[in-house]
Parts: sequence; structure tokens; C-alpha cells
Amino acid sequence: QVHLVESGGGLVQAGDSLRLSCAVAGRGFPTYTMAWFRQAPGKERELVAALTWNNNTYYADFVKGRFTISKDNAKYTVYLQMKSLELDDTANYFCAARAGPVLQRTNTYPYWGRGTQVTVSS
Repeated sequence: QVHLVESGGGLVQAGDSLRLSCAVAGRGFPTYTMAWFRQAPGKERELVAALTWNNNTYYADFVKGRFTISKDNAKYTVYLQMKSLELDDTANYFCAARAGPVLQRTNTYPYWGRGTQVTVSS
């Protein structure tokens, strides 16, 4: 069993930066693909970024060059550094984990956190 807890969300202005953290409890963290999804009101949950066990990364086109995913295996923590935040980045951000490669469908990730809200204002 893997337990995920996100933190670091908040209210920021457009152009600001924010770093989200996902604390992981459970065995096998270094071997998992870790991902950040987000869900805005009225929209489907979408993959933002992912990081495989061997440090291959995936980024959605809408965050390339602005967001960076990383992890600290010693701290069992995954991060999402977000820069140049835009109004459209407003969403609830979720951390997720799976064994295996990066996949985009939410139902392929068995482990989820409860999310942390990011609100970007003008």
C-alpha cells in the first residue's frame, strides 16, 4: 500500500512560482512512476508531469518549460516546481503513483493523494 499526501498549494498571482510536494509512505517508492495530475472545475483530470524510476520525464505541452518534476528518494518526496504561473493553471493538483511506465489515463494509477489547490489570480 502506498499513501500520498500533497502540500504546497495556495493563492498566487500570475507570473509567480510555487513548489508542490508529495510525501510518499509505503514500500517501493524508488521503483514507481510518480505523476502530477490536475483537475480544474468542470474539466477532466489531466496529466501534468511524470517521472519514472530511472528519471525519465514527461511533461504536458501546456507546462513544458515552466514546470519541473523531481524527486528525493531519500526523503520519499516528489516535487513539482511551477514557474510563470498562468490563470489556466488554477486547479486541484494531485500526486499519483504506479508501477510501470508513464501512462496518461487516470485509471492506470492505483495510488492517489487527496490533492492541493492552486489558485492563480490576475
